[in-house]
Amino acid sequence: MFDAVVIGSGPNGLAAAIVLAQAGKTVKVIEGRPTIGGGARTEELTEPGILHDVCSAVHPLGIGSPFFSSLPLGDHGLEWAHPPIPFAHPLDGGDAVLVHRSLDQTAADLGDDGKQWRNLFGPFVADWDRTARLATAPPLHAARNPLAGLRLARHGLRSATHLADRFATERARAVVGGLAAHSIAPLDAAPAGGVALLLAAAAHAVGWPFALGGSGSVTRALASFLESIGGEIETGRWVRRMGDLPDTRVVLFDTSPQSAVAIGGDQMTSGTRRKYRKRPMAPGVFKLDIVTDGPIPWENGLLRAAGTIHLGGTFEEIAEAEARTVAGEHPDRPFVLLAQPLVADRARAPKGTGIVWAYCHVPIGSDQDMTERIVAQIERFAPGFGSQIRSMAIRGPGDLEAENPNFIGGDITGGAISLRGIFVRPKLVRPYRAGPRIFLCSASTPPGSGVHGMCGYHAAKAALKQL
Repeated sequence: MFDAVVIGSGPNGLAAAIVLAQAGKTVKVIEGRPTIGGGARTEELTEPGILHDVCSAVHPLGIGSPFFSSLPLGDHGLEWAHPPIPFAHPLDGGDAVLVHRSLDQTAADLGDDGKQWRNLFGPFVADWDRTARLATAPPLHAARNPLAGLRLARHGLRSATHLADRFATERARAVVGGLAAHSIAPLDAAPAGGVALLLAAAAHAVGWPFALGGSGSVTRALASFLESIGGEIETGRWVRRMGDLPDTRVVLFDTSPQSAVAIGGDQMTSGTRRKYRKRPMAPGVFKLDIVTDGPIPWENGLLRAAGTIHLGGTFEEIAEAEARTVAGEHPDRPFVLLAQPLVADRARAPKGTGIVWAYCHVPIGSDQDMTERIVAQIERFAPGFGSQIRSMAIRGPGDLEAENPNFIGGDITGGAISLRGIFVRPKLVRPYRAGPRIFLCSASTPPGSGVHGMCGYHAAKAALKQL
């Protein structure tokens, strides 16, 4: 008999198990795949000896996580690798905006909009710990700290268009667009502006690092710490029904709500089952992992020092591409999110080899090949890139879902990031509790997607009240 069993070994599942084990409860994590990690895994996807991140790659909310920061993960092998420049945004003609760790240096690069950048993001950078706690808590928890909550909500619950309109130059507006596009939501709708706000503040406060050795290092460190305090992990065992579980007092699902219903729906209320089945979905992603002969030939050579690069041109171009995607279309020039892990972690590939991690957004469940459009968008800012490609791993929404059942139709965010999706994720009251002994701890609960473990942390706190 266990006090708790966690289904799924992503960062949220492992975080939930750690909270329970720290409270003295007996806990077991069960993972269907042969290896742990969920979306935070690293594998040889293209060539032997070359390490690619399967889903997540860059971790501003990992290093900035209130819960991860409380754990001795460094003692269990986790080391953050910071690129010289957290992220950058190129524009046509060879120009590029570099967002540095230094708020002042970034403001200087933005010229006429530098003062506005400092005034907007500076308070959240200076008060990062409180900002991170509020941003990664269930929405109703903001009432416990009303002044700080109102300050965050003032901008965080607005559209990216509202945020961009605070700036006068095309360069600053473009940076806001690239940040907001991480939300995989229309830029003229809330809370895309909040995503931009949080990620920009994180860049200055804690950076946008990679995990040394790949994202799998995050989950390996979590697993190692969990086992060191008495938790158990079993891999290679798929749970299809509640009867497949060992005896336990409570069950936590680090899965999609749909999977939770399929396994334990008979122990949920009809209202919960209905909400879980009807949760709004986000668009999917189409991902490329590319091996190149040498570094990317950026037109602006300063981009070689950036860990993450947003490829989409102006704010208006990005907004149009994201709106078309949400409407079920495939834009000719999609917004492309690109990472260069070797900028910070040279050991992932042999010398002289380059690694490119890149994806664009596509309609949910899309079966259209976006390879040429992604490569063309990279070549727009790095002429000759296509001729450097040596090998490539291609994953569309169907491939992502086949590999990870949580990524339904290629939705890697655990459901739509919308104003409703913030407060009703997947329900407003008791968002983690699915039944008398069932809890949901995945990215489909507050605060949502990202490798930060906070969904698991809050779900485990709810489960402890039951226990």
